[in-house]
Amino acid sequence: MVAQFLGLKLRLLGNLFRRSPWQVFGLIVGLLYGLGAAFAVLIGLVALRTVDVELARSVVVVAGSLIVLGFLFVPLVFGADDTIDPRKFSLFGIPTSRLALGLAAAAFVGVPALVMAIIAAAQVVTWARSVPATIVAIVSALVLVVTCILGSRVTTTVATLLLSTRRAREATGLIGLVVLSALSPLIAIMMTVDWEHQGLAVLHSIADIASWTPLGAVWAAPGSAAAGDAGAASGELIIALAFVGLLWLVWRVLVAAMLVRPDRVSRTRAYTGLGWFARLPASPSGVIAARSLSYWGRDVRYRSALVIVPIVPAVMIGALAVAGVSLHFLVLLPVPIMCFFLAWSTVHNDVAFDNTAVWLHVASNTDGRADRAGRIVPPLVLGLIVIAIGTPLCAWGYGSADVVPSLLGTSLCVLFVGLGLSSVISAGFPYPAVHPGDSPFAQPQSSATGASWVQGLSLLAVLAVTTPTVALAVLGIAFGEGWHIASLLVGLATGGVALWGGIVLGGRVFDARGPELLAFTARY
Repeated sequence: MVAQFLGLKLRLLGNLFRRSPWQVFGLIVGLLYGLGAAFAVLIGLVALRTVDVELARSVVVVAGSLIVLGFLFVPLVFGADDTIDPRKFSLFGIPTSRLALGLAAAAFVGVPALVMAIIAAAQVVTWARSVPATIVAIVSALVLVVTCILGSRVTTTVATLLLSTRRAREATGLIGLVVLSALSPLIAIMMTVDWEHQGLAVLHSIADIASWTPLGAVWAAPGSAAAGDAGAASGELIIALAFVGLLWLVWRVLVAAMLVRPDRVSRTRAYTGLGWFARLPASPSGVIAARSLSYWGRDVRYRSALVIVPIVPAVMIGALAVAGVSLHFLVLLPVPIMCFFLAWSTVHNDVAFDNTAVWLHVASNTDGRADRAGRIVPPLVLGLIVIAIGTPLCAWGYGSADVVPSLLGTSLCVLFVGLGLSSVISAGFPYPAVHPGDSPFAQPQSSATGASWVQGLSLLAVLAVTTPTVALAVLGIAFGEGWHIASLLVGLATGGVALWGGIVLGGRVFDARGPELLAFTARY
């Protein structure tokens, strides 16, 4: 049975080279890339044979843990084409144990397995310093290949089973985005380390922790044996073997589940009533506001932008705290920053988000001012809620209520100015955006230069207009007295004028460029 699965996998791989020339070229490039990466790691592992055992062990454990982590999580986050999905064999009556064994064996035929075999063999060379270390390295090499390939099969199957719907994939992407954003302070901390003098100590500390985890134990065992620590080597091998056993049990359970479970189907949610359309005024701006609120609640493109809003201040505060800025002042940043991203990042390209649906506004001769006013309702409401809740909390964290006027003035100014300028920019300078229904992580086909210019200039414009209010707030924090009230008054005046002017000017631009906007959305 195993031989039949191996033959099937070989035939599937051979069929890949019967596709179009460009697809074959891509496959060859991928193969060369994988072999090149394996060769680079091989050279590094061979070179480590000449260095101190402790240093070699730390480098191998840290780098190897990242390799195992990649095999486990890359298929889960990005998905993979499972050519030998267990569900394809559900009608053949093959016992679950035999099917699981055959599919697992077939997974060892492919480029990933070849790459890992090269790397595993190279680490044997690294630890061929004594007979016990060589024996442990050979055993670890076998366990290493099984761990990576079986682990990737498990996570690929989980991705196929659980992430088959678009909503599940988008949720996974958002979670991955949150995790990556949360790692930013860690990167900032790593940048503060004096690697010239403290780098080895940090490396050894990370390796000591990773060596007792399933990710690094299989890499650490030969190093411990080479250092003469038989107890540590035995314990690490036991952890590695136990992890392989756990992967096998999970794999068998997954195969059994997939044989009797069909593909997941997205559930269609039933909506009753008119929703926001029944709650808002029956006017052009009210209807557009209702439509915008509906989009913000259902469209994953807006949801992904909203997920970033609370993460950005947390990342910035973490990075600045690591850089030595006092937390006493950093607690004043979250509300203005969240207002800035609510106003700027979600509205300045709102027309492009509509895609061809904007023709309704053009064909019905909708007043541009009503269009501009209706579109800013969702971020305006959310921003006011953030200000109402966040301002007292920030003042409490700062330890003084004197900063409340400055916080209100700065936050309202940033929110109003961002919405006003975005109302003009979205009508005058749209750039291609992700289409409705597509993943928020898809890349629209366009020139990135134009988009970056629009984003950069609009961001600088918001910062320039809000600078006087921010400067007065800084003076209030430094000197107190009437500067806080001045910041509030200037912020309200600047923000109010910018918001009103943005709606009026943006409306005129929308009226004048309606056909061009419709042609733009149809083209992209």
